[in-house]
Amino acid sequence: MKLLYIIPNINNEGGVARVLSVKTNYLIERLGYEVHILTQNEGFSPLFYSFNSTIFYHDLLLKGSFFQFFNSFSKGLKSKIKTIQPDVIIVSDNGLKAYLIPFILNINTPIIFECHSSKYIEESKVTQYFALTKIKILFKQLAARRFTKFVALSKESLKEWNVKNGVVIPNPLWFEPTTFSDLKSKKVIAVGRHTYEKGLDRMLQIWQKVIQKHSDWILEIYGKSTENGNLRLLAEDLNILNNVIFYEPVQNINEKYLDASFYLMTSRYEGFGMVLIEAMASGLPCVAYDCPCGPRGIISQNEDGFLIEDGNESDFVKAIATLIENTTLRRELGKNAKLASEKYHIDAIMATWNHLFIGIKKN
Repeated sequence: MKLLYIIPNINNEGGVARVLSVKTNYLIERLGYEVHILTQNEGFSPLFYSFNSTIFYHDLLLKGSFFQFFNSFSKGLKSKIKTIQPDVIIVSDNGLKAYLIPFILNINTPIIFECHSSKYIEESKVTQYFALTKIKILFKQLAARRFTKFVALSKESLKEWNVKNGVVIPNPLWFEPTTFSDLKSKKVIAVGRHTYEKGLDRMLQIWQKVIQKHSDWILEIYGKSTENGNLRLLAEDLNILNNVIFYEPVQNINEKYLDASFYLMTSRYEGFGMVLIEAMASGLPCVAYDCPCGPRGIISQNEDGFLIEDGNESDFVKAIATLIENTTLRRELGKNAKLASEKYHIDAIMATWNHLFIGIKKN
């Protein structure tokens, strides 16, 4: 069977690119699929993650004004699909143009939308044009129903969309841990892009309050620093540079979890939170804001971590202090986190995808 994935780019260090590499490699090597990936503006090179060498890469050059951009996208999309002739198309794009695809394409080929974010995601703080934001959300909702299948990463995410064509398939864990953190180090870890939706600015403000009492603890943040240099300036303004270390993205992030004692997430929006299951698989308890809407589908409150009311900074600080001060609890939650992560084993997740592809092609 021939699959076509449509995605803005895969030449970055983000979670969507990592997940796509893991899934496409499995589909090719274990299930015998032919895989094509369509990116935009040379978004397929150079690659940060390892993709199978047999993958066919295609690219659209999209530039100019809104109308020129849309026209190029529409014409290019139709041309590529006519050439590739895929059995199934999977859209892995959170941008508004992705929601236009079922309106652009007048074909019988099944189109799956793979939702990697909240319906309400904003890339920057909304200070005006609230009506425009509402229109955008309504359009997303309408478009979601036009896809053959709408795949959400959790039940909580699917509830946000309220679509009849929905199905839940979580992201798979991409590594099988053989060693686990002993939870003894005075380090905490966070992983994410330095962007508004990841909320790392909120984390730094929380950490300032934590180290007032626990000044010997260190926060390590892994993410592309060039995306937002303001975070370093904020850390400097908060006078916490001695307790925060910024690292660039690394491929072996699973090894970095082993040096930490728990994981922090202060995202404003999350479709899933791949890093949460990575950390949990390494034996780390997690503390996360209950943002729309990924963490609540992964963390079990007081069992493998703490889910904090979104924006409740004082409760977040208290949860961190609890994990720092209570080693026994930290170990208990870490043990439960390891067990909870087992349901994301790649074999089970990819069997579900295989079943979906076969069924959707037959119908």
